[in-house]
Amino acid sequence: MERPLTKNILQSEGPLGIEAYERAGGYSSLRKVLQDADPDGLIKTVIDSHLRGRGGAGFPTGRKWSFVPRGERAAHPVYFIVNGDEMEPGTFKDRFLLEGNPHQLIEGIIIAGYAIQADIAYLFLRQEYTTAARHCSEAIAESYRRRYLGRNIQGSGYSLEVYLHTSAGRYICGEETALLNALEGRRAIPRAKPPFPPVVGLWGKPTIVNNVETVCNIPHIAANGADWFRELSRSEDGGTKIYGVSGRVKRPGVWELPMGTTIGEIFEEHAGGMRDGYRLRGIIPGGASTEFLSPDQLDVKMDFASVQAAGSRLGTGTMIVLDDRTCPVGVVLNLIRFFAQESCGWCTPCREGLPWLAHILTAIENGEGNPGDLEILKRHCRLLAPGHTFCALAPGAVEPLESALKLFEDDFLRHIREKRCPWRK
Repeated sequence: MERPLTKNILQSEGPLGIEAYERAGGYSSLRKVLQDADPDGLIKTVIDSHLRGRGGAGFPTGRKWSFVPRGERAAHPVYFIVNGDEMEPGTFKDRFLLEGNPHQLIEGIIIAGYAIQADIAYLFLRQEYTTAARHCSEAIAESYRRRYLGRNIQGSGYSLEVYLHTSAGRYICGEETALLNALEGRRAIPRAKPPFPPVVGLWGKPTIVNNVETVCNIPHIAANGADWFRELSRSEDGGTKIYGVSGRVKRPGVWELPMGTTIGEIFEEHAGGMRDGYRLRGIIPGGASTEFLSPDQLDVKMDFASVQAAGSRLGTGTMIVLDDRTCPVGVVLNLIRFFAQESCGWCTPCREGLPWLAHILTAIENGEGNPGDLEILKRHCRLLAPGHTFCALAPGAVEPLESALKLFEDDFLRHIREKRCPWRK
């Protein structure tokens, strides 16, 4: 089984320096691209590879790049931005890549920048990722010394400046237009669309924003081609995927596996199943902003279409496992509190609705709930659904709540009926 993204990550030894990365084949894709590839052909290769964004939305990467205006009259500078603001609860896949092999990301940035003819690139990093920031800063400096960055890269005539930006930190910065506002030194709130960032982005110039894992795939696609990348997958979505599992499993962690690997294989073979004495009650498949799936859905393939057909979303591909000794009401309350705190406050449904949901859930968890509270919760799930808010934060926040009300309604009712949390001793 090929694992292009993680084959050079050795956690016990730290990240590869530039010389070791080159010995492992690093930057050979970049040299090949600069010598032989034209930007349009490179974009077509990425389109044909079926690479979709790994940050959660799953938009086709090459198609996104194709929206950047081209030609002599196109606006410059063009910006390429890597979104490393990984703040989704339960998600830690990008951290693994950032800390484990930063040169792979930098090579991907340069190749992607060449494809869209970017002039400047930013790595927008979550503030708490201090180890990743240190490793990436060192790798960027090494790349400049080796003339992989800066003016006239490797004598090709192409130039790219790369900057590391450590964010002040808000979950909303995971939304690409809020990220752009933060980079500009303004309040991190989403922008109205259209115009879309590929045409009018950072400081009004064409801008592409891609996730860390997405960009790390680019050197391998450039080196091996679209057909190779598609064949790595078990689904229509190309490539491998960094899957993760957290919760009371025997081996929590992350693994690079073919896109379309089933939940059961990830959960049983790689995470080792439940710890002794615990029983599986539910799985949030794609980070904290996705719906619960039930234990009888382990045969669902972890790709975009299959998880959606099962009633949830692939999201970031990092599963949160709920066991039979953990209160589902408390779990959902914890998530809603997080999303309420991280709301940018721009639109009323999110600003007012999420704290109100947290208030009701707190009352239920503390034994102070009323029978009518469940209908209020269900109504808010409808009111905060897509189309009712300015961005996707609130709709994502209520997805685990809405599914928990279906799968674990008896647990909610028991809290209300017994006027206590049954899981508290």
